[in-house]
Amino acid sequence: MALIEDYGLIGDLQTAALVGRDGSIDWLCLPRFDSPACFAALLGDEDAGRWRIAPTGAGDCTRRRYRGDALVLESEWDTPEGTVRVVDLMPPRGQAPDVVRIVEGVRGRVPVSMDLRLRFDHGSVVPWVQRTADGVRAVAGPDAAHLHTPVPLHGKGLATCAEFTVGPGDRVPFVLTHTPSWTGEPEPVDAQEALAGTESYWREWLDRFRYDPRALSGEPDTAGRWTAAVRRSLVLLKALTYAPTGGIVAAATTSLPEQIGGTRNWDYRFTWLRDATFTLQALLGTGFVDEAKAWREWLLRAVAGDPAKLQIMYGIDGTRRLTELELPWLSGYEGSGPVRVGNAAADQLQLDVWGEVLDGLHVARSAGLEPDETAWDLQKALLDHLEGNWRAPDNGLWEVRGPRRHFVHSKVLAWAGVDRGVQAVERFGLDGPVDTWRRVRDEIHAEVCQQGFDAARGTFTQSYGSHGLDAATLLIPEVGFLPWDDPRVVGTVDAVQRELERDGFLLRYDTGADGGDGLAGEEGTFLICTFWLADALHGTGRREEARRLFERLLDLRNDLGLLSEEYDPVARRHLGNTPQAFSLVGLVNTARHLGGSHPADLGPSGRDTPAPRGGSAERGTAQG
Repeated sequence: MALIEDYGLIGDLQTAALVGRDGSIDWLCLPRFDSPACFAALLGDEDAGRWRIAPTGAGDCTRRRYRGDALVLESEWDTPEGTVRVVDLMPPRGQAPDVVRIVEGVRGRVPVSMDLRLRFDHGSVVPWVQRTADGVRAVAGPDAAHLHTPVPLHGKGLATCAEFTVGPGDRVPFVLTHTPSWTGEPEPVDAQEALAGTESYWREWLDRFRYDPRALSGEPDTAGRWTAAVRRSLVLLKALTYAPTGGIVAAATTSLPEQIGGTRNWDYRFTWLRDATFTLQALLGTGFVDEAKAWREWLLRAVAGDPAKLQIMYGIDGTRRLTELELPWLSGYEGSGPVRVGNAAADQLQLDVWGEVLDGLHVARSAGLEPDETAWDLQKALLDHLEGNWRAPDNGLWEVRGPRRHFVHSKVLAWAGVDRGVQAVERFGLDGPVDTWRRVRDEIHAEVCQQGFDAARGTFTQSYGSHGLDAATLLIPEVGFLPWDDPRVVGTVDAVQRELERDGFLLRYDTGADGGDGLAGEEGTFLICTFWLADALHGTGRREEARRLFERLLDLRNDLGLLSEEYDPVARRHLGNTPQAFSLVGLVNTARHLGGSHPADLGPSGRDTPAPRGGSAERGTAQG
């Protein structure tokens, strides 16, 4: 089975496919990110669905690359007979989702094989296949797929196959289009026109890119390397965006394991509120205001309603019910079962999400996004709920499935949410009970400093009275709770690095500390947490160490710039769902922090807001 980092991504801004080095599409959900997969070999074997095009008898490609900045993947094989190229893309959604694959002859005459195994409903349903004038039509239940190609096709077992030869200049197209089974066959797209249109789309989209790396190390290639990494990360982040609503999925996959052979396998094809502020920061800081506005609008729609029923995640269209199921017919990636769809963590209480939503809307307001008439009314309702409920224990940022606790990060984000309410009144002249909010903010701050700080070790802990540490406490200065030079911040950075670092990268927490997290097994180092560590090192004055750590993180990307959720530094391989939006956002924001303003020079929210430093952060420092 391919490594997680062996995959590249193509997508049409409503779903995405993973393409392996061997020319096989092993993962694709149609018509949306969260739909059942029609290719699920990633979580089983070829009989769970795949689509492979490669030179006959060949293994992995000799080389591959994206065509410029576009999400157009080129894979090339050098064989004894010559060289052949497969170009893969999904044009931005038109009438229906299309997967376009073009086989190009480069040198010599190369025999090529095509093997299509459609399996609807996550690999469980074999469709009925019928010949058409220029291909085949596969139907099962609500799904239909149409393959158009000039190449003769034949059935073999439960697969649709073809064998053909290409020479220099030959271009052989394959177009797979998904439709509801009760509709007629769509007009097939022209493969070459789709290729040209896709390249044009991504070129025009990146025209808005703005990034000015300053204060770098002085090495001549650093600015260019960082800029290229940021550009690629933003393209991948855009590819994880569901265009009709503006929601951004956490990853394109489900159930890729956090430990090979383990059970920590979750469905990430949904949208988490915790990502809101980080994503807005990355988009606004690189010139993508329209995407930031669409993300804010998704956020406002999703969280509308009773503030007490705020969820930590929603479907890409704002759906609330994300019932978690297991798929026993899939063995899991490298036997890592169970395979899950849906996510029961949607029902958890995570107090920090109120703070993340309030902080995210504050970032949008501070950046000058056109005001939304309902945003402030919603924020006041969220603040009213937070005022009465911030003392409750919760499941925490990391969705711990054990008993609820008083997580320090949750309380700090509750503080941040109330602080943003205060700033809305003080800085923007909005109406609200600011005296009450100031009092609540001060109460939270005092309690966290008293109950969440271990004076003997000089560090904030994961939860009140616990011994374990949490990488999320690295965000304490970034949200303005304490300044970067506060001894408690410096001590926390040192302690987290000392106790959670593994071979140069950071765990999010010790899974065995304080009685465990309610789950069996362990996990890899967490990439977003390691980006946070780089930010923290930079913020506390250890700038060269921060730069070196960031460079090591850049080296973890695969050859196409993808990052998954976690990394195993012993086996030196990616873990968890991929590509991971949180990791990509972390890369963008850390590049901006290290290559631009010092984090201590940012506003009280720590998120590039122009607020004066004399506000909430200094007021917070005087307490506890």
